[in-house]
Amino acid sequence: MFKENPEEFILNATKLINEQKATTVVEHLTYDALNDKHDNSLFTNSAERLSRDNLGDKLNKHVFDYVGTDSKVERRFVEELDISSEVVVYSKLPRGFSIPTPVGNYNPDWAIAFDKDKVKHVYFVAETKGAMQTLELKGIENTKIECAKRFFSELNKKIDSNLVEYDIADSYESLIRLVN
Repeated sequence: MFKENPEEFILNATKLINEQKATTVVEHLTYDALNDKHDNSLFTNSAERLSRDNLGDKLNKHVFDYVGTDSKVERRFVEELDISSEVVVYSKLPRGFSIPTPVGNYNPDWAIAFDKDKVKHVYFVAETKGAMQTLELKGIENTKIECAKRFFSELNKKIDSNLVEYDIADSYESLIRLVN
């Protein structure tokens, strides 16, 4: 590849090296809980201008009447969350809600509160992906997800064991399997 296109070879090699460095850092990553708190202005101050194209119908269980989605997978996820008897309330997390990682800040997609009498995990933070196979996720994205798993694991140790569950779901059905 170097002979055919040296520039592309260098870019790809650099990307792979950086991904491997990040993986090594993540293996030794720890998070320390702080007493910092955020109020609900995190949701209102970072309100984005939304296009009517990706808003869908008026919602019942979301913290706002409408939510912008980034993909068809997310739109279907919203539709199913909104009619679920197990879901009490949910929110698309704003861009201002982020977890610091060695490869850049990471923004999970959803915060979901379930009816405690119907599921095992009441509070859930989810990342929605159309492809669940690790190889199909981009290297950096996979690294950020691993950091988020460590972040929420540490959060649970400091607050209350397994209070907030975090995982990846490709559909509402896979989310329900995770919380039960």
